[in-house]
This record gives sequence, C-alpha cells and structure tokens, in this order.
Amino acid sequence: MSASADYNKALEIGRPPTIKRLFPNSKALIVSGKAIDRAMIKKGKAMTIAANGRNSIVIRACLKAAQKANAAIIIEIAKSESTYCLINMWNIAQYVDASCNELGITVPVAVHADHFGLKKPVEVGKAKIDIPSMFDAGITSIAVDASHMSDEDNLLANIALREYIPSWAGYETEVGEIKGKEGLSTPEEALFLIQGLNAHGIFPDWIALNNGTTHGIEASDAGIQVELTRKIHESIAKYGVSGAQHGTSGNSVERLRRIASETRTTKANVATALQMISWGVKVNDYGNAQLDESGNFIKVPDVGVMEDLWSEMVDYAQGKSLKAGDYKKLNLPFEPKLLAQPRQVRERMEEAVEHFVYGLLTDCFNADDTAPLAIDAILSAGSCDLGPKARQIEDPMEWSEDKIRQKALSLFKEENTSKGNYDD
Repeated sequence: MSASADYNKALEIGRPPTIKRLFPNSKALIVSGKAIDRAMIKKGKAMTIAANGRNSIVIRACLKAAQKANAAIIIEIAKSESTYCLINMWNIAQYVDASCNELGITVPVAVHADHFGLKKPVEVGKAKIDIPSMFDAGITSIAVDASHMSDEDNLLANIALREYIPSWAGYETEVGEIKGKEGLSTPEEALFLIQGLNAHGIFPDWIALNNGTTHGIEASDAGIQVELTRKIHESIAKYGVSGAQHGTSGNSVERLRRIASETRTTKANVATALQMISWGVKVNDYGNAQLDESGNFIKVPDVGVMEDLWSEMVDYAQGKSLKAGDYKKLNLPFEPKLLAQPRQVRERMEEAVEHFVYGLLTDCFNADDTAPLAIDAILSAGSCDLGPKARQIEDPMEWSEDKIRQKALSLFKEENTSKGNYDD
C-alpha cells in the first residue's frame, strides 16, 4: 500500500475502541503506547520523547516537531501534574486530538498517564476506579508507579491493577523511587518485579528505574547512570521489557545518546525543560534552566512569554513562596493568560519548544522516521492490540503473595538518606 493508504488503514484498525468512541470523525492517529515502543525497537537504538504536556503550547509544539521528524511520539501527563496544570489525565486526549486535527498531524501519537502513583497499598482500591475512567477519557498508555512502596507491595499493587488496564494499552511499571530513600535501583529488584509479573501473565512494555536521575531542575551533573541502566536491562532482557527513562531534563546530549544506543530504552520523559523553554527562561544546551546569583530564573528578553506577564508570574510565585523547582505550579493559574497573549508571542513560544524537541528526536534520540514503523506494527497486527512482547515463563505457584513476601526479604537494596520524589 501507499503511505497514505497505510495511514488510512491504521486509522481504521489502529485506534483503540475508546478513542474511536470519543473522536469518531477524527483524523488523529492516537494509538496504544505499544505501537510507539515497537517502532523504536524496530529501528534499533532509538527512543522517542514522552513529552509532559503541562500546557497546550507545549503539546502543540511537540506534535509539530514529531511531524517534522516523521517520528512516533508520546504525549503524557503525570498524576501529580494533574493537580497543578489545567491539563490532566481526563482531558489531555482532547487536547492531543484537537491539536492533531488542527495542525494536520499524521504521525502516530500515544497518550500516556505517567506516574500514576500509589503511596500505600490501601490506595489500590481507589485506583481500580480511577484507571478505567482515565482510559474512558482517552488515555492509551499508563505507568503504574508504586515504586515508593516496598518491593513486595509494589509488585502486588501492579498485579492487582493489571486487570483494570485494557489489553491493548501500553503499560509501564517502575522499580526504585526517583531520588528515593532506598537509593538506586538494583538488578535484583528489577528482576524480582518483572519475574513476579511474568508469573501472573503480565508483560510490561516498559520499566522505569531510579538510575541516578532526578525530576525537575538538575542539581548536579551526576545525572543518569548509563552503566547501571544497561546492567539492569540486561538482567531482564529475556522478559522483553523496554526501558523508560525519567527525568531527562538537564542531562547532556552525550549521556542521552548513550541511553538510546547502549540500553534498551525506547521512551524518554521530558517535562521541565519544555515548560521553561516555552516561557522563555534561559536554559543551557541540555534544557536545564539557568539561575542568577540570587537563585532566580533568567528570562531572555523577547523570547517566550511577554515581559509583563513574566513579571506577574514571578510576583505570584514569590507571593506563594514558591522555590525554583515549584514554578511548575504556575501552569494552572496562568494557562488562560498564556493563551491570551498575541498570536506572535504564542507562536514564538511554540517555535522554541518545537526546535528543542526536533533536535532531541533527530540528533539525540534517533527517533526520526519511526512513524512508518509504528504504522507497520499496527498493520502487521491487524489491530490496535499488538499483544505482548514476551510469554509466561515463570511458575505462578512460586509467586503467590506469601512467597512474594518471602522472596522480598532477601533482596539487595542500596541505602540512601535523600528525600524521595515520585511526583512527575
């Protein structure tokens, strides 16, 4: 078939049933996260951006960059972001669909609920209600993040919630709380989680790790530990799980290229950098926001938001005693004001983010020209459900709740006294 015929066929069979119901006349190719993962695997040594759409300008810019790069892409929002952004897990699909149709976007896009966090086992019950409602609202992929619980409760939470996630949906699990008190993730912990899930017939598309990164503004140049990431991915290779790299903002291009080329990572989350670039905050080549001697952000003149609006944002932040890392909380109160700016201002905000994301996709992540590969994966499956990448090889009798708790007692963990951060 021709490229246009392939696209039309993918529209017909590749959109999940929830997306078809919500957007029956749409030309947006919103697909399962599985299709995006398979495209990166097919190309090899490639990962795509999972862009946190904290505001509508960022969403539009990332979609335009993906179209320009001919790259399959993920647009996501975290559970915590839904508390301080106008965009949340129940309306993000509407933003993505509308933007795709307006802008003529034809690359495959997954809509991901990132860091669906559970702090305690008791929260699993509420999650059994929330998760189906999110898929009803257009989510096509989810990260169940119980990583700040004990290893055994993390595994048991994932097992309990899997039946509430559609079989066609992309599915991410996580081991090791980001910057958490238990220190860096270990191969033993990752293997424990993936083996236990496999025994219960659960096959994650991705696993996220605490591999040395942080969320938000990178405080040092330590960053992602490539060797540790590769070691963990190799330890679980036979289970067919790809890597999801969190907290890429602030890491060097060289380190991110190594993550793409030397590990099994296919999904790279970027949040803070996109927000700051859209506002016109001065960033380095890695997208990390720069601060002056007083610890304040440096606003680049005639870039990003209008100067008077930026002053209003800073005054608001100071009035709320928001530190630099908490400027993300400006998204909710200022989204309408961002959109109320003149068109040329909104366009320059979009263009700055688009330029940055396009560079990541093409020069760093090796994701260019993966859109046709995602479409091919859908056409080969003949369905929106691409199925699992692995098969059940573990004995379920060895992974009962009692045996899970017993096995967890012998796990090796690295100690760390720092405060955890699993927000986004």
